[in-house]
Amino acid sequence: MSAGKPSAIDRPASGPLAGLRVLELGQLIAGPFAGRMMADFGADVIKVEPPARDGHEGGDPLRKWRKLHPDDQSGTSLWWYVQGRNKRSVTLDLRMAAGQRIARELAACSDIVIENFRPGALEKWGLGYDALARGNPGLILVRLSGYGQTGPYRDRPGFGAIAESMGGMRYVTGFPDRPPVRMNLSIGDSLAALHGVIGALMALHQRRQTGLGQVIDVALYEAVFNMMESTLPEFDRYGLVRERTGTNLTGIVPSNTYPTADGRHIVIGGNGDSIFKRLMGAIGREDLAAAPDLADNAGRVARVAEIDAAIGAWTQPRVVQAVLDTLAAARVPAGKVYTARDIVEDPHYRAREMIVPQLTRDGDTVEVPGVVPKLSATPGVLRTSAPRLGDDTDAVLRELGLDAAQIAALRQRGIVQ
Repeated sequence: MSAGKPSAIDRPASGPLAGLRVLELGQLIAGPFAGRMMADFGADVIKVEPPARDGHEGGDPLRKWRKLHPDDQSGTSLWWYVQGRNKRSVTLDLRMAAGQRIARELAACSDIVIENFRPGALEKWGLGYDALARGNPGLILVRLSGYGQTGPYRDRPGFGAIAESMGGMRYVTGFPDRPPVRMNLSIGDSLAALHGVIGALMALHQRRQTGLGQVIDVALYEAVFNMMESTLPEFDRYGLVRERTGTNLTGIVPSNTYPTADGRHIVIGGNGDSIFKRLMGAIGREDLAAAPDLADNAGRVARVAEIDAAIGAWTQPRVVQAVLDTLAAARVPAGKVYTARDIVEDPHYRAREMIVPQLTRDGDTVEVPGVVPKLSATPGVLRTSAPRLGDDTDAVLRELGLDAAQIAALRQRGIVQ
């Protein structure tokens, strides 16, 4: 798609996952993010959402989270345009036997099912893996939950924020003299979703050899823990607990955030031996560049406060762009800390099609993130905007062989909306 032009609605399916059908039973963040990744690369993702019932609005609660589209009369979340894109929405009450039967029929003609309910919920509804695989031995079931499908914590409710804490990420985030802080994002859910996608693709490869599917069991806390680098063996061998260090990276010098004269902050990574010498030359500290004990990282760690002070003294009186220009000329990795405004104004984002104007189902336009990663031969695309609740219920049910009268009867009973 061309940068600056709204993405088309109802493009034909393309991409490396074209021809795969994915049944998404989850809601909110982890499961739907995994489904969105697959949808971006061509999979036909059927998102099952609860119909309105008991006086409550139906649909994924994410449809109403955070800021709503100012011109959407139904009050749709702007987040929904990211999470729901390229999917088809079907309303289905999984608490009712007829809804469960339809879900089993959908699973029977799907390659992958994604769910992020509490462990045991699918089994209670007759939708556990054994039940689904009887009608589809090649089915791959991606299960995302707080603590996994086994273990003593299996039945505890788990959210991404708890996973970030239990996985160790929260403890090392922030400044040493203050309580741990959180990223203002649902990073635990997103990491779990990515692990779910990776697991599903591995299982698809294995299925080519055996014809059989399997269960992908992703615990949110384990997805976070998988990001924790060498913290475990450091504790095992040295009894070392990695602590919060604010803006720097423990044991890698210099790698920190520094202030500039215009109130911005810049991250500088000068921790390579040759890069360090170029950085010191760029800031006029040839004495540090030539110091024998600073020639490698171990020596620089011992003098980290001195090095950071020297870099900060150089950045402080200069505006951020002047700092960036000088460091770029010296081939020193550096970047300002971006806001959403910086992202939108950056030409590199546009050139890489990472900011895409997307048409909504109501004919409006909203900018959304582009598709990641970039594949040269079979790239992902934005085919359809996020669906309105139940947009595709009738079409999907007709694909299962139901006629208009049968669909009307399901709607009258409240099984679909």
